[in-house]
Amino acid sequence: MTERRSGIGDRPKRREDLRFLTGHGAYLDDLEFDGLAHAVVLRSPHAHARISAIDASAARAAPGVLAVLTAAQARADGLGPLLPTATANTHTGEPFAFAPQPVLAQDKVRYVGEPVAVIVAETRDRALDAAERVAIDYAPLPAVTTVDAARATGAPQIADEVKGNLCFDWETGDQNAVNRAFAVAAHLVRLRLDNHRIVTNPIEPRGVVGLWDTERGRYTAYVSAQSIHNTRDHAARALGVPATAVRFVAPDVGGGFGAKNFIYPEHVLIPWAAKRVGRPVKWIASRSEVFLADHQARDHVAEAELALDAQGRFLALRVESIANAGAYLVGAGGVQTFQYVHLPGTVYHIPAIALRVAVVLTNTAPIGVTRGPGFAEAVNIIEQLIDAAARQCGFDRAELRRINLTPASAMPMTNVFGNKVDSGAFPETFDRALARADADGFAARRRDSEAKGLLRGLGFAYHIKATGGSPSENVDIRFENDGTIVLITGTQTIGQGHETTFPQILADRLGVSHDRIRLVQGDTDLIPIGGGHGSSRATYMGGTAIWRASEQIIEKGTRIAAETLEAAEADIQFVDGEFVVAGTDRRLKLFEAAAIARDKATPLDTYYAWTREWMTFPNGAHVAEVEIDRDTGRVTLARYTAVDDYGVLVNPMIAAGQAHGAMAQGIGQALLEGAFYDAQSGQVVAGSLMDYALPRADDLPSYDLGFNNTRCTTNPLGVKGCGEAGTIAGFPAIANAILDALAPFGAADLSGPATAERIW
Repeated sequence: MTERRSGIGDRPKRREDLRFLTGHGAYLDDLEFDGLAHAVVLRSPHAHARISAIDASAARAAPGVLAVLTAAQARADGLGPLLPTATANTHTGEPFAFAPQPVLAQDKVRYVGEPVAVIVAETRDRALDAAERVAIDYAPLPAVTTVDAARATGAPQIADEVKGNLCFDWETGDQNAVNRAFAVAAHLVRLRLDNHRIVTNPIEPRGVVGLWDTERGRYTAYVSAQSIHNTRDHAARALGVPATAVRFVAPDVGGGFGAKNFIYPEHVLIPWAAKRVGRPVKWIASRSEVFLADHQARDHVAEAELALDAQGRFLALRVESIANAGAYLVGAGGVQTFQYVHLPGTVYHIPAIALRVAVVLTNTAPIGVTRGPGFAEAVNIIEQLIDAAARQCGFDRAELRRINLTPASAMPMTNVFGNKVDSGAFPETFDRALARADADGFAARRRDSEAKGLLRGLGFAYHIKATGGSPSENVDIRFENDGTIVLITGTQTIGQGHETTFPQILADRLGVSHDRIRLVQGDTDLIPIGGGHGSSRATYMGGTAIWRASEQIIEKGTRIAAETLEAAEADIQFVDGEFVVAGTDRRLKLFEAAAIARDKATPLDTYYAWTREWMTFPNGAHVAEVEIDRDTGRVTLARYTAVDDYGVLVNPMIAAGQAHGAMAQGIGQALLEGAFYDAQSGQVVAGSLMDYALPRADDLPSYDLGFNNTRCTTNPLGVKGCGEAGTIAGFPAIANAILDALAPFGAADLSGPATAERIW
């Protein structure tokens, strides 16, 4: 084989791309199963309604139909409901108010798209035809779709378990210190900000192929998902069996972005349906189902106030935020609002902060997570407040940030909530971004735009995020007889390039060619635990496990080498893939040591599990420049510049690709995307790609991306997560640029995506 010695910091091309680009991927719809049946999920057409009766007799008699399953069968078979991953405030222990989510609606539906029945047939077309024959008597109820409507006096109650539709209402921080600071402040700035709802839209929709092994009494689910161990555990609970009786397998996954992080009804329904019909059953969501039933994101409303002294130094921050959780509290949706606690007073020094965070239910699709959950909302608040302060109080926007940025000399620093940030050079990164964006030349570019009858604006935002996700991770490294290494991980790739970067880390540590290393993942039977992929955790968590497992491999190999080379262990050095006796030419290659160890029944194979104590904190400054057509309101993103700090880059090319993708999503939210519901009926207004505008190539400029990396001190690799920066910084940077362009007209706030109609 070709020996390539690509380690940490090198730029080998993604090895998985050859498979994808030549049609040899193993996405869910590519998999073949004998005797496969097809399922269709019948979903509620109402946002809020009582179910009076369900008559499935005509559907069951339809040609090719194998089963029509409703809540009655689910109850008879003992299927349980779905519970959120987090059921209580992680800071106080106070339980959330929530209603368990039924896998099939029983007496009531709470959002358009809620599953009511599953139809299984020989073909998907026959299942679709039969679905039209299911007769359901609905008694519509009033619906609420916004946080204000949900909290209004006399609002319809969505769940008996959630009084006043309020899941929790939590205050934290030092309210007295904030009040004192506001009393003496020279300047006070207030904003109401709506971080509007979006649909995550991975290129491969969610799907499940369920199988039942009668002899072993075991379910298997092939899934398009990104956190299979956690999802498997929740599915097993709902199925009423131990986790060992359920296997989840995720082959190639075409994106997730958070929407595939947590349990859905279909994870339970499709394996159960397979058991009921005695055949493999396949369900893959249509794009319409993505809009109706996938976990959505954002949807936070905040009242925010910033106090400043006469020189512009920040004195205090007060935020009251209400998050719309949708019809059910799902996954970690409740705790994502707590991300406010990590961030204020880190990038910018803010001595006193008081936060109030509430979460309510509405008759909309449940809110899950997407890139930068909670952190994007928090950064949007502070960055738009700073620009508002500059406009209202006469400060220069860049200088106002500079005098309040936490200096590199203060690292590591701890904010007023006790959250520690280990590394970063915020002022330097900010100045590098402005220089790279040629902020000094903006005035001339604005004059050029004005000469064409166009408005031009400049905006910037500084992002930061705590990355780490699920706190535990593990790897299993096995030396094969053919001179290769199998690397099994509990993290999971969903398109980020782990098949390239993880072998790079191991190759670097063991001094071997990364071509000899094969990554295996996405199967709960292969490894005991797994944090999956979420919160940009994979390289930090999986990479650290690889690093420490490598240390143990070298220790084992040193003992083998000392015995084989007849030398003291203290005299053995491991250099470039070989064990060398110091001061001699005697050496033993790693793979030779592995073969000897295997023959001695003491293999170098190593399993390593660990639990983190700290997060990593990627950060950076993003600069956006827009042009606006006065006549139509059309916004064009003319320039987009970013300078980010991701710590050590395992593969700079792949890190840049992740950064570019996140920018596209942040830009999409800022300019184009919005998941809206009719306020009276609760119907989805943007329910397809015909009326929900994802960014296209001609909506995006060529990005100018640079790095100002500081080594992370919370892991031996020095890495920081790199997958979410643009989704956090893009929205406020572009919003600030648009408001800068519209400043002559007195525009002070911008809600929702900056569509031409809204700007006009």
